[in-house]
Amino acid sequence: MASTRREFVGAGLGITAAAAMAQQTGNGVPTRRLGKTNEQVSILALGGAHGAGIGRKDPDAALRLMHAAIDEGVTFFDNAWAYGNGFCEEMMGKALQGSRRQKVFLMTKCSGRDTKFASQCLEDSLRRLQTDVIDLWQFHEINWDNDPDWVYERGGLKVALDAQEAGKVRHIGFTGHKDPRIHNKMLNTAYDWAAAQLPINPLDHYYRSFEGETVPLCLVKDVGMIGMKSLGGADGMIIKHSGLTAEECGRYALSRPIATLVRGWTSMDQLMADVKWARGFQPLSEAEEARILAKAKPHAGDGRFEQFKSTQRFDNVLYRKMHQFPGAED
Repeated sequence: MASTRREFVGAGLGITAAAAMAQQTGNGVPTRRLGKTNEQVSILALGGAHGAGIGRKDPDAALRLMHAAIDEGVTFFDNAWAYGNGFCEEMMGKALQGSRRQKVFLMTKCSGRDTKFASQCLEDSLRRLQTDVIDLWQFHEINWDNDPDWVYERGGLKVALDAQEAGKVRHIGFTGHKDPRIHNKMLNTAYDWAAAQLPINPLDHYYRSFEGETVPLCLVKDVGMIGMKSLGGADGMIIKHSGLTAEECGRYALSRPIATLVRGWTSMDQLMADVKWARGFQPLSEAEEARILAKAKPHAGDGRFEQFKSTQRFDNVLYRKMHQFPGAED
């Protein structure tokens, strides 16, 4: 199986990189095809928990950051119903007023597994984002073994399908960061998912590897892949402890066959640094990749710097409560 996975990854990487280069125009950020959606999306995506979340301290700074991202060619915007108890969606809704909404591929995430909660998430997100349609609606934090079952059995997927039929949602996907086995369970259910969001970074290569276990299955099913956790989570654990840089981690992720990479910018300097290297992006050479993986290996293998996999530290308290974990009220 290992050689088959490598063949799939290699084939997908070649196709994806070629497509990205072919779609590069002017001075903007290159785009790639988002799987079976056939949407062309920017290879960098603005993470709403960070880019919109900074609005708690400085609303004007958040608006400037999101507007600059669009102007620079970052037109995939990520968000979630659960971010900041709705604040992040509200902030992004303000940023996308007028013609800017038409320039952005807008994704947000549904916290509900059952009919009632999923319906609430949908209507809240549409209102907060001040939009009539969500381009990609994803079931958020599919992190536990029974989450795929709940989405079907409790009515969440039916809500999504009804919303799609009504024109409120264009594409349907899911996210998760815990274990590729759970992603693969979701991918092997009866529904043909349009997109999946998953961790991609050099340490992932060695530990509970989404790159090794889930990427090949997404390629077979033509599921659009959205990379995340490229720096190890909100506090950038990978670059703090491994000696790797943010650019090296970003280039590593985008040398995988993903469509876009969500980055958690909290300043204009961070945004512009990523835009600079992304505009001239080329896949890593074999030597560059080997060097990056060699740096990562001593810090991988046990999940100490991928705590979104190995602990509950990065799990939203909402889902811990949903699954009735002890201490979820803390």
